Amino acid sequence: MTNRRQFLKRVAALSSLSLTSCGWRLGQVRANYSTSEKRDQLYIYTWTQYTDKQLLKTFIAQTGMKVLADVYDSNDVMLAKLQAGGGSAYSIIYPSDYMVQKMVNKGLLREINHDRLIGLENLFPRFHDPIYDPNNRYSIPFNWGTTGLLYNSEKISEPPEDWDYLWRNQEKLNKQMTLLNDVREVMGAVLRMLGYSYNSKNEKEIKQAYDKLKQLKPAIAAFDTDAWQNQILAGDLVLAMCYSADAVKISKENPKLKYVIPRSGSSLWTDTIVIPKTAPNLAGAYAWINMILQPEVAAQITQRLNIATPNSAGFEQLPKRIQNNPNLFPSESLLANCERITPVGEFEDVYDRYWTQLTSS
Repeated sequence: MTNRRQFLKRVAALSSLSLTSCGWRLGQVRANYSTSEKRDQLYIYTWTQYTDKQLLKTFIAQTGMKVLADVYDSNDVMLAKLQAGGGSAYSIIYPSDYMVQKMVNKGLLREINHDRLIGLENLFPRFHDPIYDPNNRYSIPFNWGTTGLLYNSEKISEPPEDWDYLWRNQEKLNKQMTLLNDVREVMGAVLRMLGYSYNSKNEKEIKQAYDKLKQLKPAIAAFDTDAWQNQILAGDLVLAMCYSADAVKISKENPKLKYVIPRSGSSLWTDTIVIPKTAPNLAGAYAWINMILQPEVAAQITQRLNIATPNSAGFEQLPKRIQNNPNLFPSESLLANCERITPVGEFEDVYDRYWTQLTSS
């Protein structure tokens, strides 16, 4: 990721499925249904744009099972819900890479039985033994990408090349730019700009990043993960920090919107599929994962949802114009400067403390 996607949308109910938009009202999730219903229904908890009507239809056609999806905009919102006991309805969840580690450490995830999977070998080699989940014991990669800047090339004559562009052009960008509502992404980007790691465990470095952000804050329209999309399309914003998947989708609607990976480096993320320990429908969970691993399904998801598949066999089925899209599939030279976000242990409290000071002041 991914603390991603606050813009929640309701997908129209189909005859045998529905996608619910519960947003911040996550306590309304239906968790009290009978055992027989659990076998016939699969509830998933995912990022806003990671499923659509066609994907749900495909699952129903393959399994005859009704599937319902609730959406979240933040790894932290998802985790808080699970820890509060509100996630017992879900058999599939989509955490970002670093969150997988946290959830494993907290004993929230079920180990995946690879013998029940079909198509795991279809993944690119780099996704077979990821650092955040060795041997994919608890997670299966679904999507990957980078974090960067989307800007309006009609209104910004000098394309941003690095994060420092925001400070150098603070006056021009005043209240026309947004940063993600994600402590690790935002603090990490500034740490990287300052020459440090996204995953710094040095409080002095974190404080420096906070001080820089405090200077920039008066010019920031919002810390936002999704609502910026409509605003930048409407011309109310000229620049937004965002995830590559969102940038690809929005730039299709307006080709004047261009995406860049900052020169000093950015984050490289993977969003995954996991099975929580409390999953009420294990058969349905494995059926969902196996559907996602099908090359033709992976290719269709990339084309419909504008996300980068980790599925090598699926990638080969994509049109060349998509395979060669550097925003979806950046070159190795660009990726060399990117860094995965990893758990920072006790320093999480340090990040959270400075983030609270920044966003609440």
